[in-house]
Amino acid sequence: MIEDWDLFLFPYEQAAKEWKDKLRGIRNEYQSRNQQSPIEFVTSRIKAIDSIQEKMKRRQITSDRLSEDMEDICGLRIMCPFLDDIYTVVEILRKRNDISIISERDYVNNEKESGYRSYHIVFSYSLQLVDGTRQILVEIQIRTLAMNFWATLEHSLNYKHGDTFPTEIHTRLQKASEKAFQLDEEMSQIRHELEKSNPATPTEQEEH
Repeated sequence: MIEDWDLFLFPYEQAAKEWKDKLRGIRNEYQSRNQQSPIEFVTSRIKAIDSIQEKMKRRQITSDRLSEDMEDICGLRIMCPFLDDIYTVVEILRKRNDISIISERDYVNNEKESGYRSYHIVFSYSLQLVDGTRQILVEIQIRTLAMNFWATLEHSLNYKHGDTFPTEIHTRLQKASEKAFQLDEEMSQIRHELEKSNPATPTEQEEH
């Protein structure tokens, strides 16, 4: 049993802050080179205590195994301008020497049955604390702005109406997800055509 949740969650909050800075640093490096960044913006969240407790019960995770068995207590989300940028970010993370990747799940080209698309990476991060080093599991979701738009609204509908939709609504959500993906593909194609016609012109990024 976790007696002090603030103390337990502090390392995860610190890891989220450090990784938001690292990811924004990657974006800023691209901008300093006058290159288009594959990272549009970054958000983070620490899993709510009631959600942690519900998941512990559902998956039969004990308190002494919580840090090892629950991978998404610390979560970050990277929004990318274009479809190809997702895999650029994945390669950047794979090459880093300050993390150890635990798992990767490609829901971009292998979407979930609901229509959800995103690329998930779970890695172990060595967090420096006053009493030593702590290995923290971090989950990063990498998606386009269109994927995030769909996922955010689908989550809102789930929250308001429950996670069991009528078959017709479920089908319409799947179709909406497919249309969002087609938009991503079209915008990426336009980007490639513009780069071929004028490869020397960099795309300015807006600061977030």
